[in-house]
Amino acid sequence: MEEKEEKKIETSRLDDIISGLHHKSKTKQEIYRNTKQAFERLKSISQDLVAELTDRVTRQDADVVIEYRNIGEHEFQIKFSGDLLVFVMHTNIITFPDDYEIMRNDYVDEDFRRRFFGHIMAYNFMADTIKYNRLDDPGYLIGRMLINIENHYCIEGVKQLDLPQEKITNIAENVLTNRVLRIIVESAMIAAVNNDLMGQDVSDIERITLKQKLENMHLTKPRKLGFQISPELTH
Repeated sequence: MEEKEEKKIETSRLDDIISGLHHKSKTKQEIYRNTKQAFERLKSISQDLVAELTDRVTRQDADVVIEYRNIGEHEFQIKFSGDLLVFVMHTNIITFPDDYEIMRNDYVDEDFRRRFFGHIMAYNFMADTIKYNRLDDPGYLIGRMLINIENHYCIEGVKQLDLPQEKITNIAENVLTNRVLRIIVESAMIAAVNNDLMGQDVSDIERITLKQKLENMHLTKPRKLGFQISPELTH
């Protein structure tokens, strides 16, 4: 009798594991598909935007070049002036601790599946960093877009993003559309253009080693100002 009871409990535990794995796996697969579709739309919208900007800019100055580059399934780049925007889709689905701001939300709390997100990041590099393969040059996160199972989104990132603050954080109201995706790309470009390149203090470059000279065609290492990250969603 005791052995049968133990068997029953063990079977129940296995059923719970299988059920949990099934629901979580199904949820994550659907979110991945949503994120992948959003990223493909982001690629298409970025190509159209680059073509439109190129047409308008070359009428005024043929030397200004704006380029779209497809790097692979999960990355594309937009190069303009001395800047390079790198958009990356992460393949993993993530969640956050309960005290993370986005988790302290009635909309998220109402459905366990809404606790999981796909994510797409936008980074700003100097174009010459890639051109000259300067491995030590930093890139700066402009923003991260989180996408859930219902194609709702929120934006984490820099205050320089030209988006209404209530639209950045309000995942309950934010539904992903092509118009939103275009605004996000445009805002990332504006933030990158307004992020100026700062030279080094002369005392930092008054002495170099021969190794530094041989390894680096460009002996100085200017840096972007960087971005002020908005803390609303983190604490």
